[in-house]
Formats: sequence, C-alpha cells, structure tokens
Amino acid sequence: MKILRNLCLIALVLLFASCQNSKKRDQLPGEIVNNPLSADNPGDPSKMPFISFEKTEYDFGRIYDGERVKCAFKFKNTGQSDLIITSVKGSCGCTVPEYPETPIKPGEGGSISVEFNSSGRKGVQSKAVTVTTNAQPPTVVLSIKAMVIEP
Repeated sequence: MKILRNLCLIALVLLFASCQNSKKRDQLPGEIVNNPLSADNPGDPSKMPFISFEKTEYDFGRIYDGERVKCAFKFKNTGQSDLIITSVKGSCGCTVPEYPETPIKPGEGGSISVEFNSSGRKGVQSKAVTVTTNAQPPTVVLSIKAMVIEP
C-alpha cells in the first residue's frame, strides 16, 4: 500500500513539474518572427527591419557596493518592416533587462532598460546584454560597466 501511495505521489510531482506557463510572446506566428534573409532566400535587405541604437555602451561610473542602478538604451526601427525583439538577456543574474514585447513599426522607437545590482561585486564590472531580433544582423550586444566601491 505504501509503495502504491509513493508512486502516486511521484507521478503527481512529475505532472506538476512538467507544467509550464509560456508567455504570449512565445506564441507569435512564424511569419512575423522569421528573418527573410537566409541561405535559402537571400531576400531584399532594404525591406528588413533595422534596429539603430543611440548608444550601445553605458558607464555608471563609481557606485557603491549594494546599489541598484538603471540605464536605458534608446533605439529606433530604421528599417522597412516591423521590428520584433525576441529576447534580451544579461550576461549574469545581476543584470536584468526589460524590453518592449510588441512589434515596433518602421520609424518608431523604444528603449531597453537594464538594471545592475552591484551587491557583492567590488571593483571594475563589465556586463553584456544580448538583444535578439528579426532584423539583420539578428543580434546586438549592449554593454554596461561600473566601478563598484565600498560604502
């Protein structure tokens, strides 16, 4: 009886562990996200979206250990079709980005905000934030840096 009960418990745990909530963004139709330039279809690069950043580096300067600082990287879609940002990832858990989840029309812009948590990170810190889009090239690397000092 105990064996049967334990097997049922294990089955329930596995069932709940396998359930995952996906964001609506993960369900975008393929034709929106697909990059029309590929080895099979060179396409017309003039009709592609293009992400143009005002700047790709930000220096927080000297900050105290434990401070949380934030910056924004402003961009514009200078291409000819909708720009879709599919992911933005920091190089470590201390760097947390936020970005627009809706398509950016040609001529429109937005910003990617990045928060850096300096807690326990003394000295010169350099972090990368990788932006993946449907533009050509598909990735852009943003960088932040800071000199973390003791309070």
